[in-house]
Amino acid sequence: MEISNTRVCVVGLGYIGLPTASLLGTKGFQVHGVDVDQAVVETINQGNIHIVEPDLDILVKSAVQSGRLTAAQEPAAADIFIIAVPTPFKEQRQPDVSYIEAATRSIAPFVQPGNIVILESTSPVGTTEDVVARILDESGHNIDEQVFVAHCPERVLPGRILTELVENDRIVGGVNELATEKATDFYHTFVRGEILATDSRTAEMAKLTENAFRDVNIAFANELSLICDQQGVNVWELITLANRHPRVNILQPGPGVGGHCIAVDPWFIVAGAPRVSRLIKTAREVNDAKPDWVTRKVRSSAEKFKHPVIGCLGLAFKADVNDLRQSPALDIVNQLQAEEVGQLLVAEPNLKGHGDFDLLPYQEVIARADIVVILVDHKPFRRIKPQDLHEKVVIDTRGILS
Repeated sequence: MEISNTRVCVVGLGYIGLPTASLLGTKGFQVHGVDVDQAVVETINQGNIHIVEPDLDILVKSAVQSGRLTAAQEPAAADIFIIAVPTPFKEQRQPDVSYIEAATRSIAPFVQPGNIVILESTSPVGTTEDVVARILDESGHNIDEQVFVAHCPERVLPGRILTELVENDRIVGGVNELATEKATDFYHTFVRGEILATDSRTAEMAKLTENAFRDVNIAFANELSLICDQQGVNVWELITLANRHPRVNILQPGPGVGGHCIAVDPWFIVAGAPRVSRLIKTAREVNDAKPDWVTRKVRSSAEKFKHPVIGCLGLAFKADVNDLRQSPALDIVNQLQAEEVGQLLVAEPNLKGHGDFDLLPYQEVIARADIVVILVDHKPFRRIKPQDLHEKVVIDTRGILS
């Protein structure tokens, strides 16, 4: 594949689409990025970013200034189309593929024979065939021989996206063998990890399985934390000791599970096979219930004070990012505010501001609070010493103090 003459259209310039588009631009591809938000388009065309990710600002500026990356609200003709739009769920936690449908319909008029169309959005099994390929087929494209449709799920960790886009192994599954081959050739141009070829349905299920596995393991840890709380056992010490067994690797408990993947993807499996995915469903329920448990702990502690001041440390869904998607920490703070449990003081060092809360330095939050709730293990919070919390009620959901 001749990189310098290859045009790539990336639909969706969010946490996956923008890093992918900017990376491809710096590799020599001519990239046309698409986003429905005009503010996002303008920000990127100025060489700036609208999301926080280490080194992404440098990569975007380089790609834009080189003329290899431009953004617009509408697609354009290309050799390769990448769909990287959100896949949330609807009521009753049913998958919402409407963004994928809209993205596919938007590129259909620009697709030509010989083009590759890749769905990177995490998707329910069958989406590549039943949504993307079907819409293109209905638009008059020959998806058996002339337009090559494949799925390649993103497998990156926020905070390490740019590294893992290149270093991680990738799973590529086409709707037929020729599509798999064409898409695999493309990823070989910029991925140093191994490219693992399969079919689209298996590729879709593989991504869901990876996140469901982690969700089940976290649910085990979260359930242990509930049991240990009743039994008077330190769950952090317990897990450390149990993990000394050579064949045991328990993950860490927390206030719940958040993010755009682990908190969502297992429900796609449940929706597709509800009668047999009992363990996966139960794990999701355990993790979804953890924020309520934390809130009850805070409420119980607040009842001991006449005018309780509650300091909440962290809003993001994981450490050292500003991403609030599906964040259990944010759910807990919102619930405490709605129930008017006490005066809330909130610290989130990775955000400049939040519409619902006045964000304060964490040192001030600790100094003023009667109850300190550690919700995220951000690096600054890890510097907290036990003496800083003298005479405070501490609810440590991340084991920082252990």
